[in-house]
Amino acid sequence: MRTVVVVGASLAGLSATRSLRKQGYDGRLIVVGDEPHRPYDRPPLSKDFLAGALGEADLALEADDEDLRVEWLLGVRATGLDGADRAVRLADGRVVRADGIVIATGAAARTLPGSDGLAGVHVLRTLDDARALRDELARGGRLVVIGGGFIGAEVASTAYTLGLDVTVVEAARTPLAGPLGAEMGAVVSALHADHGVRLLCGVGVKGLSGERRVDAVLLEDGRSVPADIVVVGVGARPCVEWLEGSGVALDNGVKCGADGRTGLAGVVAVGDCANWYDPRAGAHRRVEHWTGARERPDAAVTALLAGGAVEPAAPGPPYFWSDQYGVKIQFVGHAAGADSVTIEEGAADHRDVLAVYRRAGRPVAVLGMNQPRLFTRWRKRLAAAPS
Repeated sequence: MRTVVVVGASLAGLSATRSLRKQGYDGRLIVVGDEPHRPYDRPPLSKDFLAGALGEADLALEADDEDLRVEWLLGVRATGLDGADRAVRLADGRVVRADGIVIATGAAARTLPGSDGLAGVHVLRTLDDARALRDELARGGRLVVIGGGFIGAEVASTAYTLGLDVTVVEAARTPLAGPLGAEMGAVVSALHADHGVRLLCGVGVKGLSGERRVDAVLLEDGRSVPADIVVVGVGARPCVEWLEGSGVALDNGVKCGADGRTGLAGVVAVGDCANWYDPRAGAHRRVEHWTGARERPDAAVTALLAGGAVEPAAPGPPYFWSDQYGVKIQFVGHAAGADSVTIEEGAADHRDVLAVYRRAGRPVAVLGMNQPRLFTRWRKRLAAAPS
């Protein structure tokens, strides 16, 4: 293998690049990225960077003395893949051929239909998104966040600290019920009310009003919520359109094995775009977590360099965290399928709980709110449990 192309200059792409060098690959290494930026850390975009507490230099993922001997092709989008020739077509007309390809094109924020071209309406996924939103929040005013998931909640929390008037609109009856379950989703989302942020649940958004700039969010129940700024946080879609017709199986992302291998020899997938087989669950999962983007590329690179199937180390249960209103929220495992959840430390009213989710008496997930030490012990326990 003399040339490897990593498509996606993200955390997952950088992790794959590091893993290639760590595992002894010393050939030509090309990284393609549709953004003009070198890899940067995304979690601070909705928190410290948005608040102005961190600068762009603080987001860099590469160490100052790190030299991975990479050819960076930035600011250019991949538009197609010829699977038979392992050739990546780029938007500027270039074609990059390789012996091995790592697909790490991530996911893009979903937008609200009819919002194109309306000033004051934002999504938050990229550094450029965060720059634009930060400039608007600095002016103050009324912010409406559409979507009460973790990104929406973090933006609401940050805007609250900046002194904006904040409303969160969530179509589900309970925010975060998907990842956390209804009971603990209600406990975590109560942080909004604790800080005077309005939370409107169980109602969808019909549209936005305004001629050149948004002035209100129109709800399906007939209400109108005044807005100077709107942030749409309604999830993300995997960026895999460029792979249509390539021979790579697509199903909610790139369908791949537990080791990241696709159905095409010499092509693996990592990060938010990878719908990988989880042997613990006996099903495919696409997990958009920072830890997965950092850790899972090791297995994919091992399989790529081996030229075939390898037995990857059993992945630990998925882990993610969030910081909202000064509370550190940590979660590990899968809440879906749990038949009980119990608060084993702290109190829901104090927002300092350690909650354990069980199925048939067996722990399958843990939630911590300002319980980092106890949560860490439980996380290790879940990771050591047999699958």
